[in-house]
Amino acid sequence: MQASKCLELRIPAVDVTEKVFESLTCGLGAVGLAEETDVDSAFTERVGWFVIDNNEADLRQQISIAALAQGLVSDSMTLNTLEQQNWETAWQKDWQTIPVGKNLWVRPSFCDAPTDGRIDIVLDPGMAFGTGTHPTTQLCLEAIERFCTEHSPATLLDMGAGSGLLAITALKLGVDSALAVDMEKDSVQACHTNAAINGVHLDVKLDDSPPHQTFDLVVANILAAPLVWMAKELAATVGDQLILSGLLGTQVDDVTAAYVAEGLTEVRRDSQGEWASVELKR
Repeated sequence: MQASKCLELRIPAVDVTEKVFESLTCGLGAVGLAEETDVDSAFTERVGWFVIDNNEADLRQQISIAALAQGLVSDSMTLNTLEQQNWETAWQKDWQTIPVGKNLWVRPSFCDAPTDGRIDIVLDPGMAFGTGTHPTTQLCLEAIERFCTEHSPATLLDMGAGSGLLAITALKLGVDSALAVDMEKDSVQACHTNAAINGVHLDVKLDDSPPHQTFDLVVANILAAPLVWMAKELAATVGDQLILSGLLGTQVDDVTAAYVAEGLTEVRRDSQGEWASVELKR
């Protein structure tokens, strides 16, 4: 990011659901989201970061108006101005190692490697999405691990790759080649950086549309609306299996229907809290 500052929005979790907070922040162009819990008090806040491109006062007003429209009172919100050196690493203080699935170990580079034989996946995502902490990412990781263990796919497409976590995991599970596609330059750089940290070769492409080729396994952890919009193009890339996430449980039927209409067959659904994933087969 070239901007020198950002606004940090904090709202107590008791005052806003995850669904409403994500809708509010993403609609305003948030570059990062987090949920932070104080270990001693168990007080939890939802946090979002917004780049200050020009007028900070205007951005503050936009955030306040949007929050009020969601029924939030101003007393429950905190807006802080952070300098670049602070907000680009703000995620680090609360992100810890995460064991996922049967054999995966996802960690930031400043945490210890596994000692129990799990597959070590190291990330420094910066402001790119995808640290493994969100339920939708964990659902994807579990699905990738299960499919790679059972079917040994040779090729993978990670659409909307963010930090590159999903593609890197697949490569470490034995996939021969993987392509990560994302529309954000920061995400493309994060993919390259994280692939190098993990010692794997990852092809990365800056684009907002699926490529014109097929892959044994295709994964997309985005949001429901873009998944529906790109259903025709993304379904065309599926040679065998498709894993979709980034979905609320209430959105799965509509997203699945869009891909069934393109000739795919649903084979599995999983959920974690209010979030869900769906797997479809060619």
